[in-house]
Amino acid sequence: MRAWRTGLAALAIGLSALPLRAEVLVGHGISTFGDLKYPADFRHLDYVNPDAPKGGEISIWGFGGFDSMNPYSVKGRAAGLSSIFYESLLEGVADEVGASYCLLCETLEYPPGREWVIFNLRPEAKFADGSPLTAEDVLFSYQLFLDKGLTDFRAVLSQQVESAEVLGPHRIKFTFKAGFPTRDLPQTVGGLPVLSKAQYQAKGLDLEEGSMTPFLGSAPYVLDRVNVGQTVVYRRNPDYWGKDLPIAQGRNNFDRIRVEYYADYSAAFEGFKGGSYTFRDEASSISWATGYDFPAVQNGHVKKVELPSGTMASGQAFLMNLRREKFADPRVREAIGLMFNFEWSNETLFYGIYSRVNSIWENSYLEAKGTPSEGEIAILKPLVDEGLLPASILTDEAVMAPVSGNRQLDRGNLRKANALLDEAGWAVGSDGLRRNAAGETLKVEFLNDSQTFDRVIIPFVENLRRAGIDAVMTRIDNAQMEARERPPSYDFDIVTGNARASLTPGSELKQFYGSATADVSVFNLMGLKSPAADRLIDLVIAATTREEMETRTHALDRVLRAQRFWVPQWFKANHTVAYYDMYEHPDPLPPYARGELEFWWFNADKAEALKAAGVLR
Repeated sequence: MRAWRTGLAALAIGLSALPLRAEVLVGHGISTFGDLKYPADFRHLDYVNPDAPKGGEISIWGFGGFDSMNPYSVKGRAAGLSSIFYESLLEGVADEVGASYCLLCETLEYPPGREWVIFNLRPEAKFADGSPLTAEDVLFSYQLFLDKGLTDFRAVLSQQVESAEVLGPHRIKFTFKAGFPTRDLPQTVGGLPVLSKAQYQAKGLDLEEGSMTPFLGSAPYVLDRVNVGQTVVYRRNPDYWGKDLPIAQGRNNFDRIRVEYYADYSAAFEGFKGGSYTFRDEASSISWATGYDFPAVQNGHVKKVELPSGTMASGQAFLMNLRREKFADPRVREAIGLMFNFEWSNETLFYGIYSRVNSIWENSYLEAKGTPSEGEIAILKPLVDEGLLPASILTDEAVMAPVSGNRQLDRGNLRKANALLDEAGWAVGSDGLRRNAAGETLKVEFLNDSQTFDRVIIPFVENLRRAGIDAVMTRIDNAQMEARERPPSYDFDIVTGNARASLTPGSELKQFYGSATADVSVFNLMGLKSPAADRLIDLVIAATTREEMETRTHALDRVLRAQRFWVPQWFKANHTVAYYDMYEHPDPLPPYARGELEFWWFNADKAEALKAAGVLR
């Protein structure tokens, strides 16, 4: 959906406009390094059906439960899609990398160096209650997120913005601090969600607190009904102010979007089979391979399809908590990675449908490959000369996940892991467990809140124990998982998470991998603090051409992978989805979004046929 994502990671977008005066540019959008794909007079996005009918409902499932409608706080567990209410000044699209277009604004103005930006708001923009959306609301929202947003986001934003000032009822200016790269800054502030100042103050709301009262936004959907922890339904607002905008054509087609919650993956699958919800993104390989033999699939009432995807892999991985002393030695981290047998897991558990993640930017043009290019060497060598990186980074191939054999325990990798642990000072005792000089065992706890992941973690634990590591898996519920993963506690050894990235990397990298936010970030779960990575992040943010950005990101990817803070998992190069045969979508889909909630639509005749057949209530 268009909603600005939880965590407020900065959007990476840039420049395309026409001269307003010699020193100022004005445009209907902005792109990082080149021209915008869509002209100012475009009628609709290329990948939508502008004549798609409105109506019907689509429903999906959520894991565990929820107790808040505030997606911008670490307190409480926010309901799925709870950022659906909010729009921003600028909006990205699904068929163009590094571009964003005016949504709440009509135009934006900025100098070539992007030292400041002025947004000219659409006078017709309104909140869902019909009240006008003005520059005062934009300023209020900016100040609110600067004062009460996630700690890591505030730390980055405060380094970037010098001031924000209202120039008129529908005109606001942001001025950026000197000395910080300005390439992404108009889009950073343009990507902030806009909340109603009047509603926030009248209801005494608090961005830092969990609450079942959503903030008032201006987006196409409003809250319809909620059963706390079980169900949440969003309803399309027929009076949505922007429904006639070109960027809105063919989008937001469902009258209702419903999220049904289940305690575990198996229960959710049974719910789908019974028709309790209607669209399923299948993430379980065993379910995809063996579970879709129920009658509704056999008789064609449920479609099981693979859809092409051009999206970057999610960076899913086992993440190690580097804040803990036992993970301080990279040889220990490498040894742990050697004991996960992806090849056996893929063949035995996953029916061979996955590929291995190796890169932070896996399945994209930004992943580092082979040995460093001349451009990368020129970037990395000063860091080697300063002692921040080993000289081997200049000649070695990018770190790849280890390859294992067709048995659960790969003995070759076991020997390598044992050698690394011996070198790191973890000696095997008479009981077969490794201990350091203080007599402490090398105990590693995997936190797991998903029953379906047991079959993945348990063999990994068994392999680690063969190496003398006192490994255990602890099952907890999802509420406990969130509490233990979040700052300030970071109370875990290893969890499954994501090494995050974007196709146009920018200042959000400071939240994902920066030392300054490592102990407050909800994204840098591993607590990475690398001076070399910090320097490279600054270089990526400062890149002024696409070529510079690619080379610098390749170098950063190479360095991050060498840190071995993760045991990378797997990804699919396509979407495996199942849905009741009453939905339709554009063909082809855009490369960077599946879009079932955004630009698919409801076929009323097919829905009636399903009801007549007794498949759906």
